[in-house]
Amino acid sequence: MAMSAGGNDGGVMSEINVTPLVDVMLVLLIIFMITAPLLTHKVKVTIPTANPEAGKTKVNKPIDLAIKPDGSMYWNDREVSKAELVAKLKVAASQSPQPELQIRADKTLKVANIKAVLKDAKDAGMVHTAFISTGKQ
Repeated sequence: MAMSAGGNDGGVMSEINVTPLVDVMLVLLIIFMITAPLLTHKVKVTIPTANPEAGKTKVNKPIDLAIKPDGSMYWNDREVSKAELVAKLKVAASQSPQPELQIRADKTLKVANIKAVLKDAKDAGMVHTAFISTGKQ
């Protein structure tokens, strides 16, 4: 509330100071006048049509590589030697899209043997590798 600076009565003024209210209202009016035309501006967008054949990609069947405790390896349930494995990995790495190499190794197998197979896969250019377990403890 405002107090009177002089005069005989010395009481409280009962008038409201509307100057700040008018200033705020003018600023809001200017803001709305500027932004209102922007809200009604339409942007034309061309929406592409759906092509169900375009989204389908060829997915190769994953490769199952089983490694037994004695070191023998099976490529999709067929026994392979180390040289055959390297050759098959190079062929699989050149396919597009590249199939996933899923390794099933016996739990008693040394980590060094699995590491050697992973190195051969990496050297051949295989990108997608996974490990498969039976879920039994």
